[in-house]
Amino acid sequence: MIRQLILVAAIIALLACVACSPSRVEPRVESAVTPPNEIVDFKVLYAQNCAGCHGADGKGGAALSLADPVFLAITDDSVIRRIASKGMPGTPMPAFAQSSGGMLTDKQIDALVQGIRSWAKTDALDRGASLPSYEAQITGSPQRGADVYKTFCSFCHGANGRGGKAGSIVDGSYLALASNQDLRLSVIIGRPAQGAPDWRGNVPGRPMSEQEISDVVAWLVAQRPAIPGQPYPESPVVQAKEGLR
Repeated sequence: MIRQLILVAAIIALLACVACSPSRVEPRVESAVTPPNEIVDFKVLYAQNCAGCHGADGKGGAALSLADPVFLAITDDSVIRRIASKGMPGTPMPAFAQSSGGMLTDKQIDALVQGIRSWAKTDALDRGASLPSYEAQITGSPQRGADVYKTFCSFCHGANGRGGKAGSIVDGSYLALASNQDLRLSVIIGRPAQGAPDWRGNVPGRPMSEQEISDVVAWLVAQRPAIPGQPYPESPVVQAKEGLR
């Protein structure tokens, strides 16, 4: 009995010493979790916020390729920062800056801008053709745009824009999700990965002028349905309902 009491006392004393020992393991500083609003690593920020639409490394996504040399040539840091911060109204591109209702700080937006700009390559474009401006500097005409479309676009997208070798570019759902600026970028940059050339390659040796770009964009805008998402007038369902009236 005495031995048992001594053993119990020894265990209690040992536990007390361990509990009071100043040498107990402290968590390592580097194991601390970085708060989300303090992450400024471009690869992490891009993967979490951009890659889902614009693709890994700015290529191959459903949205515009941010690593495209034409896009990086016609934009400067202020444009990329504005798009990242405030989004593009009229498109699925959301605002990411906290000042615009997003989740990213100004430092994180700066990190994204610098990272995207790092993809630009010096002299990646043939300077034989003048670069179009990012935003329209000339008012376009839908009437002139119809002729421009026939010259530069109809070979792939069909006589009326409803599809040929390539898909329809007057589809109501598409135009409802594409702002005027988005359409302009599509005309200038194209979709090289899908075989759609930029403003220089629709007609060999005949790049589109600023006026022609504005005109064909105006024509596309004129094709946008007044009430996006509603059945088209020529829909068989609509025609059947109208026949019952």
